[in-house]
Amino acid sequence: MQTSFTPQQLADPNVAESEKILRKCVHCGFCTATCPTYVTLGNELDSPRGRIYLIKDMLENDRPADAQVVTHIDRCLSCLACVTTCPSGVDYMHLVDHARIHIENTYRRPLMDRLIRDLLALVLPYPKRFRVALKLARLGQPFAPLLHKIKTLKPLASMLDLAPKTTPAPSAFANPSTQVPQVEKRGRVAILTGCAQPVLDPGINDATIRLLTRLGVEVVLPEGEGCCGALVHHMGREEQALASARHNVDVWMREIDKGGLDAIIITASGCGTTIKDYAHMLRLDATYAEKARTVSGLAKDITEYLGGLDLPSLERNGLTVAYHSACSMQHGQKITTVPKLLLKAAGFTVRDPAEGHLCCGSAGTYNILQPEISAELKARKVRNIEATKADIIATGNIGCMTQIASGTAMPILHTIELLDWAYGGSRPKKIAMTQ
Repeated sequence: MQTSFTPQQLADPNVAESEKILRKCVHCGFCTATCPTYVTLGNELDSPRGRIYLIKDMLENDRPADAQVVTHIDRCLSCLACVTTCPSGVDYMHLVDHARIHIENTYRRPLMDRLIRDLLALVLPYPKRFRVALKLARLGQPFAPLLHKIKTLKPLASMLDLAPKTTPAPSAFANPSTQVPQVEKRGRVAILTGCAQPVLDPGINDATIRLLTRLGVEVVLPEGEGCCGALVHHMGREEQALASARHNVDVWMREIDKGGLDAIIITASGCGTTIKDYAHMLRLDATYAEKARTVSGLAKDITEYLGGLDLPSLERNGLTVAYHSACSMQHGQKITTVPKLLLKAAGFTVRDPAEGHLCCGSAGTYNILQPEISAELKARKVRNIEATKADIIATGNIGCMTQIASGTAMPILHTIELLDWAYGGSRPKKIAMTQ
């Protein structure tokens, strides 16, 4: 794609980076075939290629975002299926990130949209606030049908719909703490506790810690660790996202200095994609650039780490698993086969749902901010999963788990919960109740 940025514009390193990305696009249209919003809506401006044209026009002319640009950029899930498909290597992820920051800095959203986004940014990254919010949401759930009838309040209705009827008890493992291995030590890792996940399903991290310590891995839950920044990053709130990144880099660097780390374990693939991108996010920060590269280099999805531990193969257990590959796993981190190989080695039969490349519609806060499109994608995903006739659904991202569970009666678990059970842990309650 030909561009015409001025030298003055290119003096901005973010604009210069976007210009290089734009020039790689050759208008081939391969991205349209795998873009969930284009497949759903059929609008060229809701495809990666269409959004690239909008972003180019906005940045090249150095103008504020307008309602049209905001509408179509907001509809992007950042699923990154287009990045997997693109034969030209267009780095759409960082281009749309830049566009969202530009939108946040130059466009004044309608009042209710601003308030809802402020609410999400103030609550979701903070576990204590989120836990309180879920309790309050149960009081508001009877009013959700009414809110669905008012267009500007549909995101609030979606929040109420997604809120669980009960909130699990906190994790059995204290934070901060160090969990010592149960056999001869073979490694030392830190684990990202996270923000939404430990409130919605603390059993995921608990299963991770149990399995790793049984395998001889020391697990550190660092003091002061916070949200990875993904939620606000995808809303274009750059400073808040970078502050979260710097904070966590400091926390993990302290652990590296104390006793070294073999990995920083991530159990929510959306967080993993962001933490692996800290090196890019902080590349212009002289104080943090090198430290961020260290952290990004150590970040590993739990299945990625287990794939290097050579776990033994077990006999078949008679259960069939439909593996849902989260977008942030397959497109963001390029982890595709390892989770399935681990499940197969653990004795499960694994089936791939049709259209596995398409997003389930969760995408961070997308199922709240874009409820109609999200609902269509969820229904499509659920149909494909249920068609596998599997006993269980496995995935590696809490957002996908919450989204898909709201559309099917099939039990859905994190991959690590099944692996923990197979290698000596207790039977997950979701299976015990349904099998």
